[in-house]
Amino acid sequence: MPHIEEGVKLDFKDVLLRPKRSTLKSRSDVDLNRSYHFKKSGQEYTGVPLIAANMDTIGTFEMALALNKHNCFTAIHKHYTIEEWTDFAAKNPSVLRNVAVSSGTGSGDFDKLKDILKNIPDVKFICLDVANGYSEHFVEFVKQNIPDVKFICLDVANGYSEHFVEFVKQVRNAFPTHTIMAGNVVTGEMVEELILAGADIIKVGIGPGSVCTTRKKTGVGYPQLSAVLECMDAAHGLGGHIISDGGCTCPGDVCKAFGAGADFVMLGGMLSGHDQCGGDVVVKPNGKKVKQFYGMSSSTAMNKHHGGVAAECFPVTTSAAAMLSSNPTARK
Repeated sequence: MPHIEEGVKLDFKDVLLRPKRSTLKSRSDVDLNRSYHFKKSGQEYTGVPLIAANMDTIGTFEMALALNKHNCFTAIHKHYTIEEWTDFAAKNPSVLRNVAVSSGTGSGDFDKLKDILKNIPDVKFICLDVANGYSEHFVEFVKQNIPDVKFICLDVANGYSEHFVEFVKQVRNAFPTHTIMAGNVVTGEMVEELILAGADIIKVGIGPGSVCTTRKKTGVGYPQLSAVLECMDAAHGLGGHIISDGGCTCPGDVCKAFGAGADFVMLGGMLSGHDQCGGDVVVKPNGKKVKQFYGMSSSTAMNKHHGGVAAECFPVTTSAAAMLSSNPTARK
């Protein structure tokens, strides 16, 4: 039977953080680095828990160079060539600790992934895009060819499927000491199911992205702040962690996500428009420069990479800014 939830559900814009007395003398005394222990894998992480999304207009090598200076993480998009990866790694070996290589699940993708990791053994994070469903040869491929990878990201647009849960179980059985990220989901019961299936970190968010139209196209989603609050409670109760993925439009939203209990925050739109981003620069008639930014389920991305699959995002242009910096006025 259909069921309507009567309770109030909140987005970041619906709340403010109430101030409390602090022992710190200045904001400069705040240490943004966090350390986590992952219960399932036994692995450790220390760094600033901000992740640049693996979108081809955001997760670029240039972005990784900029964010690494602040000990932040970049999930590199999967459309770089092996030659581009090799050149980047040779010139920037110290950055590899804060990047993840992304891959699809086709046999060609696996061959490419194998070559990248063979040539760049210092890359320890991998983001595997299984949006097209379960890949039977995935587990054996990774076990045989990339045994040194310690972090695995199982990332689908909507994690509410039985075969995805079974897939997480299969990966956990094959890799008992690897840290597994799985998502995306927005409710506590699915967080618990994925953690019990073997995941360490759950990605939370369906449709909150600034260029995402999943909620309009499918009617599916959940206000992001409430999703973080409920999923945090479920995950932490089982010793797991969560990533708040999407919905942040300003630094205050990031603060609210952490305040609601997120362990990591993934950013896309907030990092768009800078020189380090991908996307074409267009000059408008008034002389203003703008840069293209689109979601990976947009018609632009689908036509570019997947031959026109139905879109759930839209392309936009953002004001072209200078180099990404710590100056908050850089993107006026």
